[in-house]
Amino acid sequence: MAYHCTLHSRTYRFNDLKALLAKASPFRSGDALAGIAASNYEERIAAQMTLADVPLKTFLTDAIIPYEQDEVTRLIIDSHDAVAFGPISSFTVGELRDWLLSDAATVFTLRELANGLTPEMVAAVSKLMRNQDLINVASKCEVVTKFRNTLGLKGRFSTRLQPNHPTDDIKGIAASIVDGLLYASGDAVIGINPATDNIGIATDLLHLIDDLRSKYSMPAQSCVLSHVTSTIQMINNGAPVDLVFQSIGGTEQTNKSFGVSLSILQEAYEAALSLNRGTVGNNVMYFETGQGSSLSANAHNGVDQQTCEARAYAVAKKFNPLIINSVVGFIGPEYLFDGKQIIRAALEDHFCAKLLGLPMGMDVCYTNHAEADQDDMDNLLVLLGVAGCNYVIGVPGSDDIMLNYQSTSFHDALFLRKQLGLCPAPEFEQWLITQGILNESGQLQEANASHRLLSF
Repeated sequence: MAYHCTLHSRTYRFNDLKALLAKASPFRSGDALAGIAASNYEERIAAQMTLADVPLKTFLTDAIIPYEQDEVTRLIIDSHDAVAFGPISSFTVGELRDWLLSDAATVFTLRELANGLTPEMVAAVSKLMRNQDLINVASKCEVVTKFRNTLGLKGRFSTRLQPNHPTDDIKGIAASIVDGLLYASGDAVIGINPATDNIGIATDLLHLIDDLRSKYSMPAQSCVLSHVTSTIQMINNGAPVDLVFQSIGGTEQTNKSFGVSLSILQEAYEAALSLNRGTVGNNVMYFETGQGSSLSANAHNGVDQQTCEARAYAVAKKFNPLIINSVVGFIGPEYLFDGKQIIRAALEDHFCAKLLGLPMGMDVCYTNHAEADQDDMDNLLVLLGVAGCNYVIGVPGSDDIMLNYQSTSFHDALFLRKQLGLCPAPEFEQWLITQGILNESGQLQEANASHRLLSF
C-alpha cells in the first residue's frame, strides 16, 4: 500500500509502510548509510504527518518483513493479544500518541495494554514524539522482575556491575567486583564479558562470583556473557549458571548472524529454568540489543534501525527476561553519529521496550571515535533516571578496558540515586546496610581496610 502527503504544493510519496516508517525516523547516520532515510527535513515531517494517520490495525495486516520469510514476524503476529488491543483498536498512530500522553494512560492501563501492542506500533508512535514525550510515557511504566532480588519497582534504580578484564584475570576481576559492591553496585547483575568464549574460563568466572555470593549471602545474580550455546554446555556440565545471556536482533537474519534462533533460545531458557536457582523469582534470561546491529550484519531487510530494534524486543519478551538493555552507543558512529543521536536512540529504545512490558535498562555509552563525550552521557543518565530506567551499567572509572569503550561508573549511579531519591533493589539494599556499605538513610559509608569484603 502506497502513502502520500502534500506540503506546500509538493506531494511526497512513500511506497509502503516500511518506507514510511524509515522516512519518519528522526535522522541518524545508520539510516542514511542504508539509503532509507528522508532526504531532507521537510520529507521527514511529511512522513511523520502521514504516519500519524495510519490506523494501528494496519500493522497487523501489513508486515514490514513478510510472515513467510521471517520467524520474528511470525512471533510478533502469532503472539499478538487481540483482547488487550481492543481498547485502542480504533486508534491511529497519532491518536495512540495523544492517549499515551493523557492521564488515561496509567501504570495499570499501560500494563494491560502491553500485549496488545506490536513492536512496529510502538516504533511508529515513538517517531511522532519529542524527547520529553518519550520520558513522560516511559516514566509511567513499571515492569518488575525477580530472581534473587526484585528489580524495576518504582523508586528503585539498579546497576549491572561490569568487572571486565582484558585477560580474564581472576584477581583483577575480583578486585573490580569488590570495588563495585563497596559503591553499592551490582543489584541488577554481576555480569562479566569474557575476553574469549572459552568454556573453561567462563566456568571459572561463574564459580568466582558464586563463591563470593555464597560467602557473603548476597541477594544478587551472576552472568558470564558467553554465547548462549556455550552457556547451555556449561549448564549441562553443572556450572553455577544464574542468568543466560544473548545478544539478539529484530530479524531472523540478524539472529542467524549471532548464531541463534528462537528454538536455541527456547532450549537455553528451559535449561536455566530447570536449575531453579532463583530465590524470589524465576526470570532467568538477560538480553542485549542495539540500534544498528541488523544493518551491520546486512540483515535489516530495508527496515530502519529503530524499528528493527523494537522488533528485537518481541524476541526478548517471549522468554520473560530478568533484564534487557540496549548498548546504545557501542556499535559506533556509523549508526549513531554523535551525542544527540545517541541520546535520542536511548530514549526511544527505553520507551519502546517499557511500553511492550520489558524490564529495560541501558548501557549509557559511546565509542571513542564517535562525536560524543562524557557530558553527553551525564545528560543521558539523568534523562533515563527521570524516565524510570530499570538499571544502567557500572564500570570501574567508566572506562571498559576490555571492550574499549566508555560507559558509566559506579559513582554515576550513586549520583543519580542521590539526586532523584532512588534506592537499590530492596533485598540488595538491606544486604548493603547489613554489610555496612550503606547506612539506614541510604548514604554510602566509608570502607576501611578491615571491611569484610576486602578479605575475599
